Amino acid sequence: MQLRRCRRNAIVVLASKGFAFALSVLLVASWHSRACRADELQQAAERYRPYMVEQIDQSLAGARALRERLTAKDLDGAKREWIAARTGWERAEVFTAGFVPDLDGEIDAWPNAVMGFHAIEANLFGRAPGDAGERTDALIFHLADLDVKVHLMTLTPQGLLNGTARLAYEIGESKSDGGESRLSGTSLDDMRNNIDGIALAYQVIFAPAVEAQDPQLSQAAETKIMQLKELVSVDDLRKLDPDKLRKTSEELIVALQNCAPKIGLRAPTLEEISQ
Repeated sequence: MQLRRCRRNAIVVLASKGFAFALSVLLVASWHSRACRADELQQAAERYRPYMVEQIDQSLAGARALRERLTAKDLDGAKREWIAARTGWERAEVFTAGFVPDLDGEIDAWPNAVMGFHAIEANLFGRAPGDAGERTDALIFHLADLDVKVHLMTLTPQGLLNGTARLAYEIGESKSDGGESRLSGTSLDDMRNNIDGIALAYQVIFAPAVEAQDPQLSQAAETKIMQLKELVSVDDLRKLDPDKLRKTSEELIVALQNCAPKIGLRAPTLEEISQ
């Protein structure tokens, strides 16, 4: 009897130790999986850096060419270079909104801008064109500062996800009612370039990780990006459907929020997105 009781106790102890060992193995495997995902996302963020460098370099080159046209008293040429400089900037706003908000304000504040792109826009495209030389010099200075930062700053997947969601919010909530570049007539191009920036960030940084965890969710996010592209493909700002644009941008934000925990990130909050 005593021997049987000892055997039963031994089996219970061994079973409990086996369970504890199995649990520890699962915990270690889970931690290892999360660590691998985090490392892969960080590598993806670094793969995204050259694209941002390219876009900001393009914007800086455009601003310098704008200054040359102003010096030459070539107003039409200055207008063209202003538009060219905007393209790279708008595609890079996934980064600028989340990592360098002070510079973002210096470069692209609106609607009440005293410096930056939109103050220059008023000088170039307004009813009474004025001298934009000093403001263009300041723009070049801030874009050059940004160019240094984009090479050196530590990029975090969380910050880039927040920036992607924030830019989607800006398209739907701030730009859908007529856009930000009304004097130059390039508001549609602004939104198109914003969406191209969102699409690039999602594809390079997040899509592979989300696809591996939840292909359906990844497809949902990509579908919303494509729908945004279709909405701004109209040939006139007056043909834009602001309600549908706002709704689709909100649905993209929700999709990005749902993607976040699948890849070990925190879902961006409304406060973070709308600030």
